[in-house]
Amino acid sequence: MPTIYIDNEAFEVPEGQNLLAACLALGFDIPYFCWHPGMGSVGACRQCAIKKFKDEHDSKGEIVMACLTPADEGVRISIDDPEARAFRAAVAEWLMASHPHDCPVCDEGGECHLQDMTVMAGHAHRRYRFTKRTFPNQDLGPFVNHEMNRCIQCYRCVRFYSDYAGGDDLVAMGTRNQVYFGSHKDGKLDSEFSGNLVEVCPTGVFTDKTFRRHYTRKWDLQTAPSVCVHCGLGCNVFPGERYGRLRCIRNRYNADVNGYFLCDRGRFGYEFVNADTRLREADPPDAVAAMIEIIIGARKNGGRVIGIGSPRASLESNFALRKLVGRDSFFVGTAGHEQRLIDTAWLMLKEGPSRSPSLRDLEQADAMLVLGEDVTNTAPMLDYSLRQWLRRRPNPERLGLGIPEWNDAALGEIFHEVPSHLHIATVYETKLDKIAAQTYHAAPHDLARLGFAVAHLIDSRAPAVNDLPKDIEDHARSIAGAFETAARPIVVSGVSCGSQQVMRAAANVAWSLHARAGAAELCFVVPECNSLGMALIGGRPLEEAFAEAADPGIELAIIIENDLYRRAAKESMDRFLRLCRHVVTIDHTVHATARASEMRLPAATYVESTGTLVSNEGRAQRYYRAMAPQGEARASWEWLRDVSEAAGGWNAQDPEGSAGRRHRVAGQSESEQDGRVADPSGAERDQAFIDLLAAEMSKDIPFFAPLPEVAPPASSRVKGMRIPRESPRFSGRTAIYADKTVFEPKPPVDSESPLADSMEGFEGEAPAPLIPRYWSPGWNSPQAVIRFQTRAGGSLRGGNIGIRLIEPARVGKVSHFLEVPPAFAVRPEGVLVVPSHHIFGSEELSVLSPGVAGCAPEPYLGVGLDTVNSLVVGEGDPVLLKAEDFELILPVKIMPSLPDGVVALPVGLPGLNGMFPPLSAQVTRAPEAEPPNPEQRPKRTDGHV
Repeated sequence: MPTIYIDNEAFEVPEGQNLLAACLALGFDIPYFCWHPGMGSVGACRQCAIKKFKDEHDSKGEIVMACLTPADEGVRISIDDPEARAFRAAVAEWLMASHPHDCPVCDEGGECHLQDMTVMAGHAHRRYRFTKRTFPNQDLGPFVNHEMNRCIQCYRCVRFYSDYAGGDDLVAMGTRNQVYFGSHKDGKLDSEFSGNLVEVCPTGVFTDKTFRRHYTRKWDLQTAPSVCVHCGLGCNVFPGERYGRLRCIRNRYNADVNGYFLCDRGRFGYEFVNADTRLREADPPDAVAAMIEIIIGARKNGGRVIGIGSPRASLESNFALRKLVGRDSFFVGTAGHEQRLIDTAWLMLKEGPSRSPSLRDLEQADAMLVLGEDVTNTAPMLDYSLRQWLRRRPNPERLGLGIPEWNDAALGEIFHEVPSHLHIATVYETKLDKIAAQTYHAAPHDLARLGFAVAHLIDSRAPAVNDLPKDIEDHARSIAGAFETAARPIVVSGVSCGSQQVMRAAANVAWSLHARAGAAELCFVVPECNSLGMALIGGRPLEEAFAEAADPGIELAIIIENDLYRRAAKESMDRFLRLCRHVVTIDHTVHATARASEMRLPAATYVESTGTLVSNEGRAQRYYRAMAPQGEARASWEWLRDVSEAAGGWNAQDPEGSAGRRHRVAGQSESEQDGRVADPSGAERDQAFIDLLAAEMSKDIPFFAPLPEVAPPASSRVKGMRIPRESPRFSGRTAIYADKTVFEPKPPVDSESPLADSMEGFEGEAPAPLIPRYWSPGWNSPQAVIRFQTRAGGSLRGGNIGIRLIEPARVGKVSHFLEVPPAFAVRPEGVLVVPSHHIFGSEELSVLSPGVAGCAPEPYLGVGLDTVNSLVVGEGDPVLLKAEDFELILPVKIMPSLPDGVVALPVGLPGLNGMFPPLSAQVTRAPEAEPPNPEQRPKRTDGHV
């Protein structure tokens, strides 16, 4: 480690850093604007000036920019040198010359990097008395508010948006001495990562428009560490609550997962928590008592009680339901075809030699194949990681350029000069196609055949693909050649394509690479936040529950956090609910299944409860309650725990565990325990229940053996104190409830975590899984995270968050999948319907947020050019889609990249639930459709393979 000297004091710093990052990690204060730990250095703002000396005898030195100066061995600098301080103060003064100084009405006030750095730079008095530059603002859509007059021209926004997120509709436009950062037209920004401008911008130019509707200052937000629930990647977030409403979502740094950024669905999809569709009271009021009575009667009389879990419910809730009904009566709440694909994924990761990479690992790859997965829409932050990999992949040392990795200005110059090693093979065009070396669009079977061919070219022991067209064979050779010298190749696939053959082909490629090079990683995308956790718990297929409703019959079906009408055909669901004598739904949102149920119990959302989720990587992460649930809402596992206790404990079919009976503490008598359970606060009884569930899962299911270590136990304290969810400057709740009482209400008792609903508690540095916010003296903006890291871009002090549950098997000989699917054949009597996904609209919860709902497309049928011409239809014309179980009339959306004989049906959009592509169907012009003018019909111009 190099030794540097700061104001004549020696410090050891990690290699490969610039002086700004090194000094900030050591705890020194140096103001900066254009530098960002997730984007590197460009030296645009000149704010981080320091004095650098030649040696210990040099007393004059020279002014340098800390962000552009490497922290080499023996470097001597001064931060407090008067000339450097005066330089920084002058830069801050000129940057503020045209700033409106509207902090009291600015949404960024109190968490503004500009405020922090201006104070740090020593600029305290305004001398500029001339006319300020002013600019018009733009409407940038439902997510981002624009106030251009606050801009200081640091260029962070366009660097992130264009260079890192891949957007092209937000640019810097200049004339004479003015620069304008905006779009060429009003309207929603195209990038799926536009919301990060809110945290990237050091001023109030870009702010959260959804937060603006119910704004409160940062110090008045109650926050807690949490995990996003809008896809299967497990990105970390900080939900912020005030007045009993969820106000905003901010990024929570996790070096192995999402780093400094979030996708727009994860950032803005939170308003389902406040929606009018929330279920907050038991319906009917005696639903719990009736449910208990039914269970007791069923156990006495031999009646059947079943439970249907959910891939969006926590491990604890799913496991508690399984323990209540017995493992043979527990059903996974996922459609059978989808569950088979998820099971395929985790079995490949468990039994194969290839490791599942984190998002951080993806950024370190040197060659990659994406097979069958539209990651931009199914796992957006994976798209972002692939973009960062391509940007950082050129190793300057290997290329002999000697450019440090943090020098973003120089790396950006060579980025486009180095060939891409990203290969994409999907059913239709994706956003990542623009930056790929090669793309290939075909039906799922043909995608699988390409994958099998690549695997065989890499390792001849993999099965060969016969009768492969020469152009596809050449394509396969090109992909195999890209992997030839790769030291860290990665293959990405997933569930959304709907093809087990595609997933097997992806595994064959990864396993062939592993056999040849000894290292290859395999990433599978799963659809929901706990899809993999649900699969690891295990359960019977949903279709078997439907069958058993008729014979032998079901006395009570308990459904948790699941709208089964999204997962089964309407006729099948109607019949199932009709045949069950009683149905209870435990959920936080009123949906079709809840409305059709006899009884409904209000569940808490993820921001109102504590639990554990497992990401696609196999990483278990604990999320914590950020706000107390309203009404009767409680975590699903809490309802199931209390019902179990009142009904006599867990089902006798399962071994009795420590969490299955009344939870007597060692040394207590039964009567003492009963008295403790009867305590209205429930604090003592509940204190360790979630930890007892984790301990029991670790014993019952081998995969969950590390689960008790996923986070500190609920009884954990730091110096005898809880971690406060509220900041020291929190305004208190007397004013909040002044219309009801003038007395300060007692804070809720949280027995599920070491966190407190208070501003009182330990204010030092909490363990990494328990940090409720990033704040440090003088650092109020999101950039305060630097004070919690071992180094810029490094892990949090105290380690990263979460525990990996799945590691690859140590196999001596790789066993490839041997069955190569036949080539897809266009059938004159029908088409193959494949799923298409949308970041806004396909996911069940986020679409209940007004901003996200406004961005969701209307239902459509995606049709390729060959099919358009054969049907003689144009864009928007209605067509009839007829399958075995349904008929739909949908408008045409022309997707030129779709292969002949294949159409795309969107997933999750209104009116399209209960349909599960891939499937066979017929497409004809709807009776009322008029043929378009032949001159207006689209022509194929892409020349795709």
